[in-house]
Amino acid sequence: MAVDYIVIVVYLAGMLAMGWWGMRRAKSKSEFLVAGRRLGPAMYSGTMAAIVLGGASTIGGVGLGYQYGLSGAWMVVTIGLGILALSVFFSARIARLKVYTVSEMLDLRYGGRAGIISGVVMWAYTLMLAVTSTIAYATIFDVLFDVNRTLAIVLGGSIVVAYSTLGGMWSITLTDMVQFVVKTIGVLLLLLPIAVVKAGGFGEMKAQLPTEYFDPLGIGGETIFTYVLIYTFGMLIGQDIWQRVFTAGSDRTAKWGGTVAGTYCLVYAVAGAIIGTAAKVLYPKLASPDDAFATIVKDELPMGVRGLVLAAALAAVMSTSSGALIACATVANNDIWSRLRGVVRGTPGEAEEPHDEVKGNRVFILAMGVAVILISIALNDVVEALTVAYNLLVGGLLVPILGGLLWKRGTAQGALAAVAVGGLAVVGLMAGYGILANEPVYYGLLASLAVYVAVSLATRPTDEATLAAWRERLAGRAPEPQSEPAVPAPQ
Repeated sequence: MAVDYIVIVVYLAGMLAMGWWGMRRAKSKSEFLVAGRRLGPAMYSGTMAAIVLGGASTIGGVGLGYQYGLSGAWMVVTIGLGILALSVFFSARIARLKVYTVSEMLDLRYGGRAGIISGVVMWAYTLMLAVTSTIAYATIFDVLFDVNRTLAIVLGGSIVVAYSTLGGMWSITLTDMVQFVVKTIGVLLLLLPIAVVKAGGFGEMKAQLPTEYFDPLGIGGETIFTYVLIYTFGMLIGQDIWQRVFTAGSDRTAKWGGTVAGTYCLVYAVAGAIIGTAAKVLYPKLASPDDAFATIVKDELPMGVRGLVLAAALAAVMSTSSGALIACATVANNDIWSRLRGVVRGTPGEAEEPHDEVKGNRVFILAMGVAVILISIALNDVVEALTVAYNLLVGGLLVPILGGLLWKRGTAQGALAAVAVGGLAVVGLMAGYGILANEPVYYGLLASLAVYVAVSLATRPTDEATLAAWRERLAGRAPEPQSEPAVPAPQ
């Protein structure tokens, strides 16, 4: 394993070096939080694909392939469909808003009264997303170094917190590009063909496994529908995804770069399912489907290649973890802390006194990172944590966000009611039906929609001045608030 260890150590050292380099670039709030809003198509596509294809998509995607065959691709397919829908229908308008958070968008659309409650819901979602990604380090480092769970979480989490704190979005963008390349080589170009060959080819796989393993709908229609509801719609509204849209240098980059990333996700989904199907032929009686990825890598790949593929798994986890971490810290600082501080001072909504915004956001990333590591050590069930996160996001925020983008008659009162009723309904139904049940997100979403429409129609329409300012921002004709001096784009 010596060569594999060297590959992994070099990779991890490279991540820290990228963080140090990014620190030298991030000299303003815009540079630190959204990479100066000037990424080109190649970097934008790579980083967008990197953040959405995390440990759940890699280790979990292979595990679903092991359990269900080719239809196990559906979870990651719905993620790809969400990125495609976001890119084609919404990303250009989102990028033109020149905001930093989803809650700021809601404030612009509804007149400054929907931010803090939506910020709390979004913060809870991004926090749990960061936690689930951090827990995944335990699986990978256990295979690599045979270390205990707590040490694995601290080691992996500390590296992500370090480079994210140092350089913010610039560091995360640079590391994500490396991670995108490593994932492409490790999973698509190495593990996929090797796994199929080791399993005897597709003919042998079909001969060894039941026919339902090759049924595209074998996982079940209800499961596919739930994946669409949670992951496809979740991709449309998550702060971690929107913050990447904010980094695009132009409308065209946001639209077409995201389309490329979404298409890449579809390819990655099929690859993971095929790898899992091959693992089922090679190891028909694993204790857990999620062990399939680590087992096939550890037992079937040659020295050196094994290290690169494990680095690919680390890359998948780190890209999602770092994206969720900066999103969590951005929401905590900009949408919750700054508003609460204004309320305490008795000056909500007024401009803050000049201060070092980069330093402030850096402190929040460090604080949120420490919290994520501690929660990850205490929490065991990744699936339950991820389900809670997406149920809260979709049940509480999908309707007011899409309603604000698509329905002129939606009001601030309707948005606030939708967030409160949808969020509380999801929490209550999870307590009644169970966290992993489908009913909480179904009924929570319906309750949120009904309340949003009813309250919006029963209250005074949003004033025309607010809507006019909103249209100006959507059209890209209004300047960015507190805009900073332009910086030459990287060549």
